Amino acid sequence: MKKIIPIAVVLVFLALVLSTVFSPILIIAEDTEEGDPGVDMAAILSVTGFEWIYPGNSVNSHGETLHNIHLIDSNNPYGAAQEIMQYSYNITPHVIVGINNDAAEAIFGTSIIDDIRANDAYNGYAGNDNVQGTMDRGDAVGTAMSKNGMNILQIPIQIIMGNIKFHFV
Repeated sequence: MKKIIPIAVVLVFLALVLSTVFSPILIIAEDTEEGDPGVDMAAILSVTGFEWIYPGNSVNSHGETLHNIHLIDSNNPYGAAQEIMQYSYNITPHVIVGINNDAAEAIFGTSIIDDIRANDAYNGYAGNDNVQGTMDRGDAVGTAMSKNGMNILQIPIQIIMGNIKFHFV
């Protein structure tokens, strides 16, 4: 059993990397604790690398944001996400990986959300008097993720638990 988990992690990783040859993968952090889940951060994984995407700056032709994909189209939110990525970045992801707060905490430590908020200047939320951070959201997420390291053994566990979901569009 101990050998199966690392092999599964490697196979999932290889499958994701190989799929980026055909189209980029959109990775979204979904805050399921909001009434309708909101996308708080996103990233594109492609053969050219990894790029942070701020959901508030990513829109479709109607000005609807990536943050609100579950409100835009509750029956097909990941289709809405794909449309937004096409409109804003001229890319068409066919695989969207949704990661909720439980998965993030299991993989990067229980303080990951607080660590992001401590550094994030809430780009797009001008006037918030509680903002202490000075980093843009991508840098805040990257810093928080590297703070405690990554427990890769949690990835297959979180997939099995449903905290990481793969959506094919």
